[in-house]
Amino acid sequence: MRMLRFDSLGGASGDMILGALADAGANMDSVRAGLQGLPIETFSISTEECRDAGMRCTRVSVDVPDVHHPHRKLPDIRSMIADSELPERARTMAIAVFERLAAAEGAVHGMSPESIHFHEVGAMDAIVDVVGACLALLDLRVDCVSIGPLPVGRGTVRGSHGVMPLPVPAVAELLKNHPLDQTEENCELVTPTGAALLMTWAAIFPPPHSLPPMTLLRSGSGAGHRKLAHRPNILRALLLDDSAGQPATHESCIALECNLDDANPQQLGTLFDRLLEAGALDVFVTPVTMKKQRPGTLLTVLCASETRQRCIDLVFSETPTFGIREHSFSRTVLARRHETVETAFGPVRIKVGSLDGRDITFSPEYEDCLLLANSRAVALRLVQEAAVAAAYANLREPPATQRS
Repeated sequence: MRMLRFDSLGGASGDMILGALADAGANMDSVRAGLQGLPIETFSISTEECRDAGMRCTRVSVDVPDVHHPHRKLPDIRSMIADSELPERARTMAIAVFERLAAAEGAVHGMSPESIHFHEVGAMDAIVDVVGACLALLDLRVDCVSIGPLPVGRGTVRGSHGVMPLPVPAVAELLKNHPLDQTEENCELVTPTGAALLMTWAAIFPPPHSLPPMTLLRSGSGAGHRKLAHRPNILRALLLDDSAGQPATHESCIALECNLDDANPQQLGTLFDRLLEAGALDVFVTPVTMKKQRPGTLLTVLCASETRQRCIDLVFSETPTFGIREHSFSRTVLARRHETVETAFGPVRIKVGSLDGRDITFSPEYEDCLLLANSRAVALRLVQEAAVAAAYANLREPPATQRS
């Protein structure tokens, strides 16, 4: 299990959240590439290293020309995101953020969420912040999100509806039942966008009631654009993992098999993707010689018992087979986690397998390596070898009691 823990000194906004995730290892090149799926003609998103109260952090700046539609309703934003070319999980998560925000605004103004006009939050830069943060969270492969107490300012602030108390009504609605830290700052610390992002993630990725011992993998800090009077304007994100010290695990699996001699290879390619989306552990084919010396293909699907029926239904519906063999077996699996390593070509995500807390196996993400190989005009294997070498340089050693 991988957990992301947010602790705030100076509040939370969309750009601070994105900065914290970038500083914690999210691949910003992948985030920028994903954002190209939004129907926005031109925008830029930049990161810079900065310091606040002597602490190093990352500041994200989003620049989007937006002069045509300053006010939008929820259906406008929902359609913009739903019709985009973003990954499906990012679309779903981003829409959930704006729906939560519209519900809070509706409760404050006594209106239906669909009727709410987004003003500052409806600006394109806020949409890029929300979608970019969702892409960054998915890039970190997080299983659960934990959020510490959030600081709030005192006094008033002027917005599109006039003078409002702090925290502004929409933020107060979003943060109901969440612990707050009252500060001496006379400004807005948690923005509606920041509150909606964090509360939506907490609902989608709730941590378990009982947490196992966790290992801190990385710490990232995102900086705001305002200088606060009494505290650093920083949001910190801790990336934790429970794989350290875990032995290899034994688990029961099911193998589904069938012989095919009349299946279209293109259909088999589609079947591979659909089986993996349905939860199959692995899918592969083996060339075989069938009766009457006909060349054929042995299709093998490895799955858990809870996904068995879905996989069987897919094989029957996507291939011309009349029967599927199945048998049970057990397998041993290393504890695993995902890291991002820096290479001479750029950052690469890599899957790390560990045994009793000792890293022993590394597998670079093919898509990351291919993207860097194409952009730098170098051989793919050079990027892959550089990623593995960087991973070996950061080997996790087992605890002293295990080494002895």
